Amino acid sequence: MAKLLDAGLLVLTERGYHAARVDDIVRVADLSHGTFYLYFANKEDLFRALATECATEMTALAATLGPITPDAAGHGELARWLAQFIATYRRYGAVIRAWMEDQVDRELMRVGLKAFAAINTSLQERFDEANPQHLHDPQAATAAMLAMVERLAYFTSSRDLGFDDEAVVETLATMLHRGVFGAPAPQRPSRRRATASKRS
Repeated sequence: MAKLLDAGLLVLTERGYHAARVDDIVRVADLSHGTFYLYFANKEDLFRALATECATEMTALAATLGPITPDAAGHGELARWLAQFIATYRRYGAVIRAWMEDQVDRELMRVGLKAFAAINTSLQERFDEANPQHLHDPQAATAAMLAMVERLAYFTSSRDLGFDDEAVVETLATMLHRGVFGAPAPQRPSRRRATASKRS
Protein backbone atom coordinates (compact mmCIF):
# COMPACT_ATOMS: atom_id res chain seq x y z
CA MET A 1 0.00 0.00 0.00
CA ALA A 2 2.85 2.39 0.85
CA LYS A 3 4.37 1.85 -2.60
CA LEU A 4 1.03 2.55 -4.26
CA LEU A 5 0.45 5.71 -2.21
CA ASP A 6 3.94 7.01 -2.99
CA ALA A 7 3.46 6.21 -6.67
CA GLY A 8 0.04 7.87 -6.60
CA LEU A 9 1.56 11.06 -5.20
CA LEU A 10 4.25 11.06 -7.89
CA VAL A 11 1.75 10.52 -10.71
CA LEU A 12 -0.66 13.11 -9.34
CA THR A 13 2.21 15.61 -9.09
CA GLU A 14 3.35 14.98 -12.65
CA ARG A 15 0.00 14.58 -14.41
CA GLY A 16 -2.62 16.24 -12.19
CA TYR A 17 -5.72 14.68 -10.68
CA HIS A 18 -7.85 14.29 -13.82
CA ALA A 19 -5.06 12.99 -16.08
CA ALA A 20 -3.67 10.46 -13.56
CA ARG A 21 -4.58 6.86 -14.36
CA VAL A 22 -4.34 3.55 -12.50
CA ASP A 23 -2.07 2.31 -15.33
CA ASP A 24 0.41 5.10 -14.55
CA ILE A 25 0.33 4.40 -10.82
CA VAL A 26 0.97 0.66 -11.07
CA ARG A 27 3.76 1.27 -13.60
CA VAL A 28 5.54 3.71 -11.27
CA ALA A 29 4.99 1.42 -8.26
CA ASP A 30 6.19 -1.58 -10.32
CA LEU A 31 3.16 -3.57 -9.16
CA SER A 32 0.33 -5.33 -10.94
CA HIS A 33 -3.21 -4.10 -11.46
CA GLY A 34 -4.33 -6.99 -9.27
CA THR A 35 -2.25 -5.70 -6.39
CA PHE A 36 -3.69 -2.21 -6.85
CA TYR A 37 -7.27 -3.53 -6.64
CA LEU A 38 -6.47 -5.47 -3.48
CA TYR A 39 -6.11 -2.12 -1.72
CA PHE A 40 -8.12 0.40 -3.72
CA ALA A 41 -11.34 0.24 -5.69
CA ASN A 42 -10.19 2.91 -8.16
CA LYS A 43 -8.07 6.05 -8.54
CA GLU A 44 -10.54 8.07 -6.46
CA ASP A 45 -10.23 5.58 -3.61
CA LEU A 46 -6.44 5.95 -3.61
CA PHE A 47 -6.76 9.73 -3.68
CA ARG A 48 -9.15 9.53 -0.73
CA ALA A 49 -6.48 7.65 1.25
CA LEU A 50 -3.87 10.27 0.31
CA ALA A 51 -6.23 13.11 1.23
CA THR A 52 -6.94 11.55 4.62
CA GLU A 53 -3.21 11.07 5.24
CA CYS A 54 -2.47 14.67 4.25
CA ALA A 55 -5.31 16.07 6.36
CA THR A 56 -4.14 14.08 9.39
CA GLU A 57 -0.60 15.47 9.05
CA MET A 58 -1.83 19.03 8.48
CA THR A 59 -4.16 18.88 11.49
CA ALA A 60 -1.36 17.50 13.68
CA LEU A 61 0.96 20.23 12.39
CA ALA A 62 -1.57 22.92 13.32
CA ALA A 63 -1.39 21.82 16.97
CA THR A 64 2.40 22.17 17.13
CA LEU A 65 2.60 25.95 16.65
CA GLY A 66 3.73 27.46 19.95
CA PRO A 67 3.47 31.05 21.20
CA ILE A 68 4.92 33.70 18.88
CA THR A 69 6.70 36.05 21.27
CA PRO A 70 8.24 39.33 20.01
CA ASP A 71 11.81 38.13 20.63
CA ALA A 72 14.18 35.78 18.81
CA ALA A 73 12.46 32.76 20.38
CA GLY A 74 9.18 33.78 18.73
CA HIS A 75 10.88 34.19 15.37
CA GLY A 76 12.52 30.79 15.80
CA GLU A 77 9.20 29.11 16.65
CA LEU A 78 7.55 30.63 13.61
CA ALA A 79 10.45 29.58 11.36
CA ARG A 80 10.39 26.02 12.73
CA TRP A 81 6.67 25.68 12.10
CA LEU A 82 6.84 27.22 8.62
CA ALA A 83 9.64 24.83 7.65
CA GLN A 84 7.42 21.89 8.64
CA PHE A 85 4.45 23.37 6.78
CA ILE A 86 6.46 23.78 3.58
CA ALA A 87 7.92 20.26 3.87
CA THR A 88 4.43 18.81 4.31
CA TYR A 89 3.12 20.91 1.43
CA ARG A 90 6.00 19.75 -0.75
CA ARG A 91 5.09 16.11 -0.08
CA TYR A 92 1.33 16.50 -0.53
CA GLY A 93 1.25 19.41 -2.97
CA ALA A 94 -0.74 17.47 -5.58
CA VAL A 95 -3.42 16.64 -3.03
CA ILE A 96 -3.64 20.20 -1.70
CA ARG A 97 -3.76 21.66 -5.22
CA ALA A 98 -6.67 19.34 -6.06
CA TRP A 99 -8.46 20.70 -2.98
CA MET A 100 -7.70 24.33 -3.77
CA GLU A 101 -8.61 24.04 -7.45
CA ASP A 102 -11.92 22.30 -6.68
CA GLN A 103 -10.99 19.16 -8.65
CA VAL A 104 -12.45 16.64 -6.20
CA ASP A 105 -15.88 15.74 -4.84
CA ARG A 106 -17.49 17.51 -1.91
CA GLU A 107 -16.57 14.84 0.59
CA LEU A 108 -12.86 15.25 -0.15
CA MET A 109 -13.21 19.04 -0.23
CA ARG A 110 -14.58 18.85 3.32
CA VAL A 111 -11.52 16.84 4.41
CA GLY A 112 -9.22 19.54 3.06
CA LEU A 113 -11.25 22.44 4.43
CA LYS A 114 -11.28 20.86 7.89
CA ALA A 115 -7.48 20.51 7.89
CA PHE A 116 -6.94 24.12 6.82
CA ALA A 117 -9.53 25.28 9.34
CA ALA A 118 -7.38 23.71 12.07
CA ILE A 119 -4.35 25.65 10.82
CA ASN A 120 -6.39 28.86 10.63
CA THR A 121 -7.58 28.36 14.22
CA SER A 122 -4.04 27.77 15.45
CA LEU A 123 -2.75 30.91 13.71
CA GLN A 124 -5.57 33.00 15.16
CA GLU A 125 -4.91 31.67 18.67
CA ARG A 126 -1.25 32.67 18.38
CA PHE A 127 -2.30 36.08 17.00
CA ASP A 128 -4.72 36.61 19.89
CA GLU A 129 -1.98 35.68 22.40
CA ALA A 130 0.48 38.13 20.84
CA ASN A 131 -2.21 40.83 20.75
CA PRO A 132 -0.41 43.16 18.31
CA GLN A 133 -1.73 46.70 18.57
CA HIS A 134 -1.34 47.67 14.91
CA LEU A 135 -3.82 45.12 13.49
CA HIS A 136 -7.37 45.32 14.78
CA ASP A 137 -9.14 42.50 12.93
CA PRO A 138 -7.80 39.09 14.03
CA GLN A 139 -9.81 37.19 11.43
CA ALA A 140 -8.58 39.31 8.53
CA ALA A 141 -5.00 39.13 9.81
CA THR A 142 -5.20 35.35 10.15
CA ALA A 143 -6.72 34.94 6.68
CA ALA A 144 -3.92 37.08 5.21
CA MET A 145 -1.29 35.01 7.01
CA LEU A 146 -2.70 31.70 5.84
CA ALA A 147 -3.08 32.95 2.26
CA MET A 148 0.53 34.14 2.18
CA VAL A 149 1.89 30.94 3.69
CA GLU A 150 -0.18 28.64 1.48
CA ARG A 151 0.50 30.48 -1.78
CA LEU A 152 4.23 30.74 -1.18
CA ALA A 153 4.34 27.04 -0.28
CA TYR A 154 2.40 26.33 -3.49
CA PHE A 155 4.81 28.24 -5.72
CA THR A 156 7.85 26.86 -3.91
CA SER A 157 6.69 23.26 -4.30
CA SER A 158 5.22 23.42 -7.81
CA ARG A 159 7.92 25.30 -9.71
CA ASP A 160 11.54 26.32 -9.44
CA LEU A 161 11.65 29.91 -8.19
CA GLY A 162 15.40 29.89 -7.66
CA PHE A 163 15.09 30.02 -3.85
CA ASP A 164 15.86 27.21 -1.45
CA ASP A 165 13.42 26.38 1.34
CA GLU A 166 15.67 27.88 3.99
CA ALA A 167 15.58 31.31 2.32
CA VAL A 168 11.81 31.10 1.84
CA VAL A 169 11.24 30.13 5.49
CA GLU A 170 13.52 32.87 6.83
CA THR A 171 11.92 35.57 4.66
CA LEU A 172 8.37 34.47 5.46
CA ALA A 173 9.09 34.11 9.19
CA THR A 174 10.57 37.62 9.34
CA MET A 175 7.69 39.17 7.38
CA LEU A 176 5.04 37.54 9.57
CA HIS A 177 6.91 38.05 12.84
CA ARG A 178 7.28 41.79 12.26
CA GLY A 179 4.38 42.60 9.94
CA VAL A 180 1.66 40.56 11.63
CA PHE A 181 2.81 39.72 15.14
CA GLY A 182 4.35 43.18 15.64
CA ALA A 183 7.87 42.14 16.63
CA PRO A 184 10.30 45.08 16.63
CA ALA A 185 12.99 45.22 13.95
CA PRO A 186 16.50 44.72 15.34
CA GLN A 187 18.14 48.02 16.16
CA ARG A 188 20.83 49.16 13.80
CA PRO A 189 23.78 51.10 15.16
CA SER A 190 23.45 54.86 14.70
CA ARG A 191 25.54 56.58 12.01
CA ARG A 192 27.82 58.15 14.59
CA ARG A 193 28.49 54.79 16.22
CA ALA A 194 29.05 53.11 12.85
CA THR A 195 31.44 55.89 11.75
CA ALA A 196 33.34 55.74 15.04
CA SER A 197 33.74 51.97 14.79
CA LYS A 198 35.09 52.34 11.23
CA ARG A 199 37.67 54.88 12.34
CA SER A 200 38.82 52.69 15.20
